Amino acid sequence: MTVTAATKPPRRRGERSPLASAGLHATLLLAAVIAVFPPLWLLITSFKPKNDAFTTDVVSHPTLANYRHVLGDTSFPTWFGNSVLVVAVTTVVGVLLAATTGYALSRFRFPGMRPLLWLLLITQMFPVAVLIVPLYNLMAGLGLLNQPGGLIITYLTIAVPFCAWMMKGYFDTIPVEIDEAGRVDGLSPFGTFWRLVLPLARPGLAVTGFYTFVTAWAEVAYASAFMTGEEHLTLAGGLQTFVNQYTNDWGSMTAAAVLIAVPATAVFAFAQRHLVAGLTAGTTKG
Repeated sequence: MTVTAATKPPRRRGERSPLASAGLHATLLLAAVIAVFPPLWLLITSFKPKNDAFTTDVVSHPTLANYRHVLGDTSFPTWFGNSVLVVAVTTVVGVLLAATTGYALSRFRFPGMRPLLWLLLITQMFPVAVLIVPLYNLMAGLGLLNQPGGLIITYLTIAVPFCAWMMKGYFDTIPVEIDEAGRVDGLSPFGTFWRLVLPLARPGLAVTGFYTFVTAWAEVAYASAFMTGEEHLTLAGGLQTFVNQYTNDWGSMTAAAVLIAVPATAVFAFAQRHLVAGLTAGTTKG
């Protein structure tokens, strides 16, 4: 039986036409190309000789000279060690503070709770340009300039409020009956949190840890302002030494940028299975 225009079944609600589907796929493909091109070009440039950094040719004479120079002739290993120290402490302390704060806001009712929730959100509204001067003066007064502790405290003030709010939303999705069962078994409030609730919050903890890691690993403004001298720089500050007012070593800069991106990629690959669940659950209730 031949299906004519009159007998052709109507399109289901929400079903796209072939033209709309083709347009959507073309748009997604274009967006993917735009997103992938900058890091791909950065990777290609890192293998080019310094004199060919601005050529449009794909690598015709690949070389590892840029990587050898960065790792052997600069303070990159020192910067890397400084960043690992700052990021590791920031991530561990930030996750612990965000988890305990989020759990307290989710499970307990106390005077000032609502203003505290608003305060956690309001702290995210101030841009770096507004905060960098008072924080610099505060760190100078405490003697924390050129000290890892100064950056750690600064990054915690950035990451913990947002992560605490997100963890509060995630803990809201965990049934209160689990806490009650823990208390019946004789656990203290902290024991209930540590032994029963926290293991169920692994997706939320993964998102919190990843956000805190990225905050400390990729931040530039505070790292450049608070740390001076090559032995004190983190990766963000050290990267700027390759390209400044007097020198433009783009080959070394791109090689260093690729090396900096490797740990972030590894952390993302490790945490990605929890990211979707954690982000979704953490924003459904607040």
